[in-house]
Order: sequence, then structure tokens, then C-alpha cells
Amino acid sequence: MFDTTKYFSLEGKNAIVTGGSTGLGLAITKCLVGAGARVCVLSLEDETGRKALSEYGDRVVFLPYDITVTDNAEPIVKEVLAQMGTVDILINNAGNHCKKPIEEMTVADFENVLNVHLIGAFALTKAVYSHMMTKGSGSIVFQASMASFLGLTQVSGYAAAKAGYLGLMRTLASEGGPYGIRVNAVAPGWIDTEMYRRATAGDELRQSKILGRIPLQKIGDPLNIGMAHVFLCSDAASYITGVCLPVDGGGLIGF
Repeated sequence: MFDTTKYFSLEGKNAIVTGGSTGLGLAITKCLVGAGARVCVLSLEDETGRKALSEYGDRVVFLPYDITVTDNAEPIVKEVLAQMGTVDILINNAGNHCKKPIEEMTVADFENVLNVHLIGAFALTKAVYSHMMTKGSGSIVFQASMASFLGLTQVSGYAAAKAGYLGLMRTLASEGGPYGIRVNAVAPGWIDTEMYRRATAGDELRQSKILGRIPLQKIGDPLNIGMAHVFLCSDAASYITGVCLPVDGGGLIGF
């Protein structure tokens, strides 16, 4: 009988997860570790986050990192390599949110969201990319969003950043192919996280519209997203690159 287990395993792989100590990032970290990977979480200094990661022992390394300070991208990657030896996987998950209509959203608000999601992710990816080129392999995954595809109100900065991920992902997939680097994205639907709860708090109409277009008629679990990342980073997805995988209960096709 053909055994598929090893193809889904991440045993022996080293991963970086930005923002990997809370929300979807913590779920991704949990799933990567569960699949056998060792994970370096890059996140703002946060005692709560450190405590959340403590159960994984030496399977997880925490390094404080502000993704908006792009000059620190290369030094932090050197530090990760010093501690882990190699980087096989990069998950660009770190994010923030600003819910305002355009007439209230300032240029600074807009820039702040892009700096975290898009500019910071680009800088870190660039720093990891050269290592993966030399190694001849690697998997990079960007955390996209329903806002990469849909016209959601009051999130112009977030939507611009998440749509930007798709263009960046496709370009890097084309450039990285000859070096064995696969680049993909996961687009979470509406998932039960603190960010989702803040975005929909007190907005019953928004909540109703969201549930009304999801064929599975429920908000997703963070582990749904973590397992999608495991798949895309595993050998089971070795012929998949340049793809954005929606994990949304059918939200993109529902009505």
C-alpha cells in the first residue's frame, strides 16, 4: 500500500513564522510543530505570546522583531540561521488592521497597514530568499485574505496590502522556480480570531452579510488555516507554486 504520511510531514524542516504567537499565527505555529517542524517565531516582544509558545519547548524559538524596521530584516535572518542552521519555510503572517471609511482614514493609517503587511513582508522575504536560492529549495507562504479578492468596506489599506500579496507571490513564484523555491498564499475566510471579533464588533449587519455568503454557514477555526499552511509547505504540495488557496467555507463562491 502506498504510504502518503511522509509527504505531509515537515520533520527536519525549519520555519519562520512572523506574528506566530497570537491568533492565526499561533495556529500556524501549532500546526507546523505538530507536523514535525521546528519554528522560529518573529514577533513584537510580548510576554503573553511567549507564554503561549512555552508548551512547545525547544521546538519553538522566539525572537523579538518589529517587521516595520526593514533594516533589521537581514540581521534577524542571520540570527535565525545562527540558531537553526537553515530556513526551509517562511510564513509571512504578521498583520494589523485599520477599520475606517476612506474619508476618515489618514495617509498615515494607510501607510501603517502597508508597512506591516506588504513592505515588512517584502523585506523579510528578500532576506530569506537569497539563502533559499543558495540552498536550492524553500517554501514561502503569504497570508492573504478575502480582502485580496472582495470589495470589503472600511479596510482600504488592508485590502491594498492583501491584494499586493498576490502580485508579489506570483512574481516570486516565477523567479524562484528555477531555484526550487515555491511561493504560495493562503486566503483565510472569516475565522474566529481576536482580529475578526474587533472588525465585526457591534456591526450586526456586517456579521449577517458574512454568514449569509458562506455555504458552510459557519465561521472558521484558526486550525483550518494552520493545516492549509502545513499542506502548502509539505512535499505533498511539491508541484504547487504561484497559487492562492482560499480557506473560507466557500465564502468566495457563495451568495
